[in-house]
Amino acid sequence: MAVVGYARVSSVGQSLEVQLGKLGHCDKLYREKQSATQHKRPQLQASLEYVREGDTLVVTRLDRLARSTLHLCQIAAELERKQVSLQVLDQNINTGDATGRLLFNMLGAIAQFETEIRAERQRDGIQKAKEQGTRFGRRKSLTKQQITELQERRGQGELIKILMKDYGMSKASVYRYLTPAPGTAAGELE
Repeated sequence: MAVVGYARVSSVGQSLEVQLGKLGHCDKLYREKQSATQHKRPQLQASLEYVREGDTLVVTRLDRLARSTLHLCQIAAELERKQVSLQVLDQNINTGDATGRLLFNMLGAIAQFETEIRAERQRDGIQKAKEQGTRFGRRKSLTKQQITELQERRGQGELIKILMKDYGMSKASVYRYLTPAPGTAAGELE
């Protein structure tokens, strides 16, 4: 039964020393300097592959382990499947006992709740802004006069590549101004 440590900092300029000091009792230690948002964290993957039934994976804080609540739950499920305990030193969590599992699941549920509440507030804010006339998305590249001019020039046989150069737009953008979307007049972009 091995005690396996995992330490991570987000950037190259940060130091692992504090975490390594706390993880000094571990039999094996994995360390990396990678942002949690990076999907490829080879040392985390190696530590998860290394641990076996009866082992304990130790981290200093939950945020050192996972990039989101979903990711944390996926890691926890993998560890549970392999019958490996998770110990989080700073939050005093150890899934090796019933109390630790309860605390871990409660923290995960609270984190998920906070994420959902934040998303609801964001949706409400966007809706309110729309009601007040705020427009989202990229602004139109051309004025109505320029759109009319572009359409007239194309109607007179001007090449798309010339229009692209003159208006500083991609081929797709030029065609978007020339081809009306269903339910709109030519040049009216949503």
